[in-house]
Amino acid sequence: MISLIFIVLGVTMIFGMPIAMGMVLSAMTPMLLGSRAGGSINQLITNSFSGADTTPIIAVPLFILAGVIMAEGGISRRLFRVFAFFVGRFTGGLPCAVILTCLFYGAISGSGPATTAAVGAMAIPFLTELGYDKVFCSGMVATAGGLGVIIPPSIPFVLYSMATGVSTGALFIGGVLPGIFIGICLMSYAVWYCRKHGEDRQKIDATLNEMQKNGFWRILWNSTPALLSPVIVLGGIYGGVVTPTEAACISVFYSLVVSVFIYRSMHYKAIIPCLRNAVKTYSPLCFLLAFAIAFGRVLTLLKAPAVISNFVLGNFSSATAVIGIIVVVFLLMGMVMDTGPAIVILAPILLPIVVKLGIHPVHFGVIMVCCLSIGLVTPPFGLDLFVASALCEAPPMTVAKQAIPFILAFGVALFFITYFPWLSLTLL
Repeated sequence: MISLIFIVLGVTMIFGMPIAMGMVLSAMTPMLLGSRAGGSINQLITNSFSGADTTPIIAVPLFILAGVIMAEGGISRRLFRVFAFFVGRFTGGLPCAVILTCLFYGAISGSGPATTAAVGAMAIPFLTELGYDKVFCSGMVATAGGLGVIIPPSIPFVLYSMATGVSTGALFIGGVLPGIFIGICLMSYAVWYCRKHGEDRQKIDATLNEMQKNGFWRILWNSTPALLSPVIVLGGIYGGVVTPTEAACISVFYSLVVSVFIYRSMHYKAIIPCLRNAVKTYSPLCFLLAFAIAFGRVLTLLKAPAVISNFVLGNFSSATAVIGIIVVVFLLMGMVMDTGPAIVILAPILLPIVVKLGIHPVHFGVIMVCCLSIGLVTPPFGLDLFVASALCEAPPMTVAKQAIPFILAFGVALFFITYFPWLSLTLL
């Protein structure tokens, strides 16, 4: 019966049925076949509503809204100026400044597509005017946008916490060093690419001189409100002052104050469109999460976690082999499934297995989110890929080809994150 449920889910995905509907149909399979082991229709409906009716999940739409407001307020442009001041003079400095902006903007939005859209809309035209290849820039931004789901506050970490009960604050802390390490690997390739293909240093230096004519302190002063955003949000969580959900609410009000009153880069009339955009972004995810939780509870009633655990532990005794197989599964899942439902479905099933093998729940959560963030830039379901291709007006597969070296650099970082747990656990 368990195998049949996953077969039905796979078939619905192959035929292009919405994932939420596919999960509902899969969850109903035991009932349609007359089995009572999977519960009843009433239980399925109740589980769907209760899955969406939880306090931690409120953090997700609030972080999305904060990211939308920050994007409307042009925050990414101010962050980029700070990083360009420090690294712009070096070879590959401006592409590295873009990656750093993605790294830092991820601490504001918590979303990969939001980071890609906000930073890419500013960075791709800017770098193209300086002589960089447009498709190269798009592939870089699409891959670096994945840092938005690793650097805290991260929406996937909130979902993982909701699905498994692992502390959200611990997951946020665990994602800091891996996110920075991935950023370093991406910047290393960007520098190598610029050394190989060359740069128009005359045009770049002239642009930097114009950008820096007001001096560092003026740039820093103008960027301080944007730089303080993640400090306030994460500091409140780590200091035990607020919960992640409360911090998400603070981030919304702070982003409004910064964009409307401090920078005045956003008119108050834009608040309603921002709310509308946030709702459009979150509403499909809301249905996915509700049905994913109901789907997971049906699997629990069928004792799927125990069956899968016995199979894995009965055939593999090495934690190294098991985690390697799981990483491959996550990478493949990221190609065809959105991050949210993948986490909510797989995390409760696989976490008991890896815990028995001595793998820390926070470390496993970081591995899972890192793998699925690669899926954001891999076809056919890579959301970051489609966002970046729309920004540069190039076909998604063309952008994907330029993103391959960045994905490989990401993969190198993933290897170290997977097999060197201290990267995720040192700050705990």
